[in-house]
Amino acid sequence: MEEQKIIKKLSAVGILGNVILAGFKLFSGIIGNSGAMISDAVHSLSDVFATFIAYIGVILSKRPEDKEHPYGHERLECVASLILGMILMGTGIGIGYSGIHKLVIHEEIRIPTVLPLIAAIISIVIKEAMFWYTMYYAKKMDSTAFKADAWHHRSDALSSIGSFVGIGLAKIGYPVMDQVASLIICLFIFNVALDILKDSLSKMLDTSCGSEFEEELKCFILKQQGVVHIDLLRTRQFGNRIYIDLEIAVRKDMLLVEAHEIAERVHDNIEQQYSNVKHVMVHVNPANE
Repeated sequence: MEEQKIIKKLSAVGILGNVILAGFKLFSGIIGNSGAMISDAVHSLSDVFATFIAYIGVILSKRPEDKEHPYGHERLECVASLILGMILMGTGIGIGYSGIHKLVIHEEIRIPTVLPLIAAIISIVIKEAMFWYTMYYAKKMDSTAFKADAWHHRSDALSSIGSFVGIGLAKIGYPVMDQVASLIICLFIFNVALDILKDSLSKMLDTSCGSEFEEELKCFILKQQGVVHIDLLRTRQFGNRIYIDLEIAVRKDMLLVEAHEIAERVHDNIEQQYSNVKHVMVHVNPANE
């Protein structure tokens, strides 16, 4: 229930904040004679769509198992992250294309007023605050979709930094720096988008949790009473959850009920120790002593 409240709060902050900010930027761009700020306003408005996708993806991923989806719906959050990563990549490409286009055609830039500069500063502060706010709760929930949404907020802050630099230098006689700043921001956003897409695909393809986690897990399992050694250990990511396939060896002269008790204890202790583990399948083998 607490998690549902956090999801709704994050979505409300993201959508409402972006709508208000986009309106203010648009007003500042039109009144202040700044095309860069108008483009920045459109960028903020696109973040409303991104937050909505994150909200839908997380809500759907929390649905319980059913007959058609006995393993749950966690991967739907990865789908949302993929969409958000592609939107973020499109944003970076759009910013870069606009900068290159203006450099190539040598488009004349009208000198803006001080209003867009003020709007850019306000946008940088608000969007950076939204980034840290969203990222804090995204890490708390281990939500890939809201982590991607947080980076959308930061990309908007970076876009506003580019607008601020471009507008400021345009006012003192260096309008070309607007396009140069856009290209640098484009590369940064593009790199973040690739990281998000890579992480999302990894969690959709049953990728292992890595040797470091598996070694830690092996040490934990071998400490469990009755476990002689580990014959097999496989881990796979399922959205932001983990599935484990495990084969342990116990004394071969042990009664079936005793071996079963050891397997149950190992199963329960792993799920208790590692909160992101959704299920452990434990198979018991007789130890070759």
